[in-house]
Amino acid sequence: MKRNIAIVEDDRDLREAMSLMIQFTDNYELVCTFQNAEEALEKGDEIVVDAVLMDINLPGESGIECVKRWKLNYPKVLFLMCTSYEDDDKIFQSLKAGASGYILKTDGPAKIINALNELFEGGSPMSSSIARKVVASFSKVDASNINVETLTSREREILDSLARGRMNKEVAAELDISIGTVRKHIQHIYEKLHVNTRVEAVNLYLKR
Repeated sequence: MKRNIAIVEDDRDLREAMSLMIQFTDNYELVCTFQNAEEALEKGDEIVVDAVLMDINLPGESGIECVKRWKLNYPKVLFLMCTSYEDDDKIFQSLKAGASGYILKTDGPAKIINALNELFEGGSPMSSSIARKVVASFSKVDASNINVETLTSREREILDSLARGRMNKEVAAELDISIGTVRKHIQHIYEKLHVNTRVEAVNLYLKR
């Protein structure tokens, strides 16, 4: 049985090329193409689709928002982001919205079809450069956790107070220590966490 595929892509030439790519396969049936998110969401109820090749940088509503809204009504539909962007924020926004894979258009037709195959086999296909970014982001989180673990109990108390919006003098009064001691502890916290501001320190602490 063939899987039904839809394409959301604003570039006409690319949309046609991707359409031909799907039509030349044995496993997939192209059921519809859309040039923007609004059209896709409006007509999505009229089609039965198993997976969508989704562009990110669409005119009007973004592909990320389109995935999020489409997924709400049809949670079983699989989304493969097929884009030119390697931007870290767009990668994680797409995955958070409900995309199951993220592949670059420059990877070519064969890799896009292979990504679709992997998608239906239960995988989460990603271009190698995208996968490296994802792995690197987790490595950074792990490193942050390790750094937080090196803090003393007093430094953690101070960071906890800072996270609750306390000023230095309020932290000093709360912990019954001098403002100078608070400043020294904060400096040690910065050094251990490899940050330069209390905002960065608090963010790392809260993400631990």
